Amino acid sequence: MSNNSVDQFQNERRELNELVLQFAGKHIKRFYALDNQVYQPGALPALTKELLGLVASLVLRCDDCVKYHLTQCHQLRLSDAELEEALSVGLIVGGSIVIPHLRRAIKFWEELQHQGAL
Repeated sequence: MSNNSVDQFQNERRELNELVLQFAGKHIKRFYALDNQVYQPGALPALTKELLGLVASLVLRCDDCVKYHLTQCHQLRLSDAELEEALSVGLIVGGSIVIPHLRRAIKFWEELQHQGAL
Protein backbone atom coordinates (compact mmCIF):
# COMPACT_ATOMS: atom_id res chain seq x y z
CA MET A 1 0.00 0.00 0.00
CA SER A 2 1.29 3.43 -0.93
CA ASN A 3 1.95 6.05 1.72
CA ASN A 4 1.08 9.09 -0.38
CA SER A 5 -1.61 11.45 0.84
CA VAL A 6 -3.99 10.64 -2.04
CA ASP A 7 -4.04 6.95 -1.14
CA GLN A 8 -4.19 7.73 2.57
CA PHE A 9 -7.15 10.03 2.09
CA GLN A 10 -9.04 7.62 -0.15
CA ASN A 11 -8.40 4.62 2.11
CA GLU A 12 -9.35 6.47 5.29
CA ARG A 13 -12.50 7.88 3.66
CA ARG A 14 -13.57 4.43 2.45
CA GLU A 15 -12.90 2.82 5.85
CA LEU A 16 -14.72 5.54 7.78
CA ASN A 17 -17.70 5.51 5.42
CA GLU A 18 -17.97 1.74 5.87
CA LEU A 19 -17.92 2.23 9.64
CA VAL A 20 -20.56 4.98 9.50
CA LEU A 21 -22.83 2.88 7.28
CA GLN A 22 -22.58 -0.08 9.67
CA PHE A 23 -23.78 2.23 12.43
CA ALA A 24 -26.23 4.21 10.31
CA GLY A 25 -29.98 4.21 10.55
CA LYS A 26 -32.29 5.27 7.76
CA HIS A 27 -31.67 9.03 8.13
CA ILE A 28 -27.90 8.79 7.72
CA LYS A 29 -28.29 6.30 4.87
CA ARG A 30 -30.78 8.58 3.14
CA PHE A 31 -28.42 11.53 3.45
CA TYR A 32 -25.56 9.49 1.95
CA ALA A 33 -27.82 8.39 -0.91
CA LEU A 34 -28.97 11.96 -1.55
CA ASP A 35 -25.37 13.19 -1.50
CA ASN A 36 -24.49 10.61 -4.15
CA GLN A 37 -27.52 11.36 -6.32
CA VAL A 38 -27.11 15.14 -6.40
CA TYR A 39 -23.76 14.85 -8.19
CA GLN A 40 -25.11 12.65 -10.99
CA PRO A 41 -25.44 14.25 -14.44
CA GLY A 42 -28.72 16.07 -15.01
CA ALA A 43 -29.43 19.55 -16.32
CA LEU A 44 -25.87 20.28 -15.17
CA PRO A 45 -23.04 17.95 -16.15
CA ALA A 46 -21.36 15.99 -13.36
CA LEU A 47 -18.16 18.03 -13.69
CA THR A 48 -20.03 21.30 -13.17
CA LYS A 49 -21.67 19.86 -10.06
CA GLU A 50 -18.31 18.72 -8.71
CA LEU A 51 -16.88 22.19 -9.32
CA LEU A 52 -19.80 23.70 -7.40
CA GLY A 53 -19.09 21.26 -4.58
CA LEU A 54 -15.39 22.12 -4.70
CA VAL A 55 -15.96 25.86 -4.48
CA ALA A 56 -18.50 25.47 -1.66
CA SER A 57 -16.13 23.17 0.22
CA LEU A 58 -13.26 25.62 -0.20
CA VAL A 59 -15.37 28.49 1.11
CA LEU A 60 -16.59 26.34 4.02
CA ARG A 61 -12.95 25.37 4.66
CA CYS A 62 -13.55 21.62 4.67
CA ASP A 63 -10.27 20.06 3.55
CA ASP A 64 -11.75 16.54 3.38
CA CYS A 65 -14.54 17.79 1.13
CA VAL A 66 -12.07 19.73 -1.02
CA LYS A 67 -9.97 16.57 -1.46
CA TYR A 68 -13.04 14.53 -2.34
CA HIS A 69 -14.22 17.00 -4.98
CA LEU A 70 -10.69 17.37 -6.37
CA THR A 71 -10.52 13.60 -6.75
CA GLN A 72 -13.86 13.55 -8.55
CA CYS A 73 -12.83 16.46 -10.78
CA HIS A 74 -9.57 14.70 -11.61
CA GLN A 75 -11.46 11.55 -12.60
CA LEU A 76 -13.73 13.70 -14.79
CA ARG A 77 -10.60 15.14 -16.49
CA LEU A 78 -10.73 18.70 -15.21
CA SER A 79 -7.93 20.78 -16.70
CA ASP A 80 -5.47 22.82 -14.66
CA ALA A 81 -6.88 26.00 -16.20
CA GLU A 82 -10.45 25.07 -15.22
CA LEU A 83 -9.29 24.25 -11.70
CA GLU A 84 -7.48 27.56 -11.37
CA GLU A 85 -10.62 29.47 -12.35
CA ALA A 86 -12.80 27.50 -9.92
CA LEU A 87 -10.32 28.03 -7.08
CA SER A 88 -10.23 31.74 -7.94
CA VAL A 89 -14.00 31.92 -7.46
CA GLY A 90 -13.66 30.16 -4.11
CA LEU A 91 -10.94 32.57 -3.03
CA ILE A 92 -12.96 35.64 -4.02
CA VAL A 93 -16.09 34.37 -2.28
CA GLY A 94 -14.30 33.11 0.83
CA GLY A 95 -11.59 35.74 1.16
CA SER A 96 -8.07 35.41 2.49
CA ILE A 97 -9.08 32.92 5.20
CA VAL A 98 -9.40 30.39 2.34
CA ILE A 99 -5.69 30.69 1.41
CA PRO A 100 -4.40 27.84 3.65
CA HIS A 101 -7.07 25.54 2.19
CA LEU A 102 -6.20 26.74 -1.30
CA ARG A 103 -2.57 25.78 -0.68
CA ARG A 104 -3.53 22.30 0.46
CA ALA A 105 -5.93 21.93 -2.47
CA ILE A 106 -3.22 22.74 -5.00
CA LYS A 107 -0.78 20.36 -3.29
CA PHE A 108 -3.38 17.58 -3.37
CA TRP A 109 -4.15 18.33 -7.05
CA GLU A 110 -0.45 18.03 -7.86
CA GLU A 111 -0.38 14.67 -6.08
CA LEU A 112 -3.42 13.51 -8.06
CA GLN A 113 -1.72 14.59 -11.29
CA HIS A 114 1.48 12.79 -10.33
CA GLN A 115 -0.39 9.64 -9.35
CA GLY A 116 -2.26 9.67 -12.67
CA ALA A 117 1.03 9.92 -14.56
CA LEU A 118 2.45 6.77 -12.93
